[in-house]
Amino acid sequence: MEDYGMKKKMLSVLLAAGMVFSLAACGSSAADTSAGAESTPVPASTQEAESSQADAGEKTEASADAQAADGGYNIGFSVYDLSNEYFQNMLTGVEEEAAAKGVTLETHDQKSDENELVTGCNNLLDKGVQALIVSPCKPEVMGNIVEAAKEKNVPVIILDIGDGGSDKDVIVVSDMYGGGQIAGKYALDLLAENGKEGKEYAIIKCEESAVYAIQRGQGFENVMDAAGYTKAAQITANSDQTEGYSAMQDILASNPDIVAVFAENDNMALGAASAIEEAGKKGEILVFGFDGNDSAVEAIKDGTMAGTIAQQPVEIGKLGIDLAIQKINGEELSYDNADTKEIYADVYLIDNTGVRNDDYKAD
Repeated sequence: MEDYGMKKKMLSVLLAAGMVFSLAACGSSAADTSAGAESTPVPASTQEAESSQADAGEKTEASADAQAADGGYNIGFSVYDLSNEYFQNMLTGVEEEAAAKGVTLETHDQKSDENELVTGCNNLLDKGVQALIVSPCKPEVMGNIVEAAKEKNVPVIILDIGDGGSDKDVIVVSDMYGGGQIAGKYALDLLAENGKEGKEYAIIKCEESAVYAIQRGQGFENVMDAAGYTKAAQITANSDQTEGYSAMQDILASNPDIVAVFAENDNMALGAASAIEEAGKKGEILVFGFDGNDSAVEAIKDGTMAGTIAQQPVEIGKLGIDLAIQKINGEELSYDNADTKEIYADVYLIDNTGVRNDDYKAD
């Protein structure tokens, strides 16, 4: 099995060979489609309940040990929302690495629903998975999920979004703040090249619970403000394309002189670009996103967006499986930030030609 250090070194090499984002618009090959299935009836007495739980725990641990001894692993993955292109790509990475490492994979789609997140993760734990990988739509409920997993001695690996302050085993996140900085630096160069005299910009933000994603806007803002620009508007659009469209309409109505807008994900950037084009200002206002989705790259090529910061969801998904296997095997993990148990994945710029550009770096 590859160790994490080697895996991380190979990330940039694997992705530099080309961007691989070839997924359907929506859909799932999830093995678990019944998050709301009936639970096992509670035993009549407390004594019976405790005995039943102890027996179940022993059976689960024995089953997990037997699978590990045979060289196979049973891992669960609960994903934020498979109608979102970014999470489709993440699932691809999870599935590819699971297949390569002989992992039996149980998947679940939260569909951006808090109840689905909780019941789906509990169902995966009840199925006896040896490790639980989660990309949570509501990080604030992860505390209870992690506690339930620990009762069954199941490690929890969180991919992106946030951990809600839970005692997870590890969280893998992109360099969000650094990515925002890269977008800001590129925006300044394009504005200078295009001779834009205006000094106002806007930010369209993800939901507040996405504690890592909102760092993207902070990085962009700090670069722009340091260069003498002013943030004229900031609106939350909850990572949604339709809300991004509405947010941009509101921004245009009250701040018609902005020269750039940064959306904290590509869905919102696409919505903003549509509103700008509808207002007859395509090319006059530069639109930047974050994720590197295929749809955003196409928008860049047709001139409706100026750039995006690409995450590597396929590689993040693969890393999630590798970290889960390491934890199942009792190995120590190597963190980028040991205090917060964080491991960072690199990001890069896709410029206004629609290709990767490594000339821009975070501070």
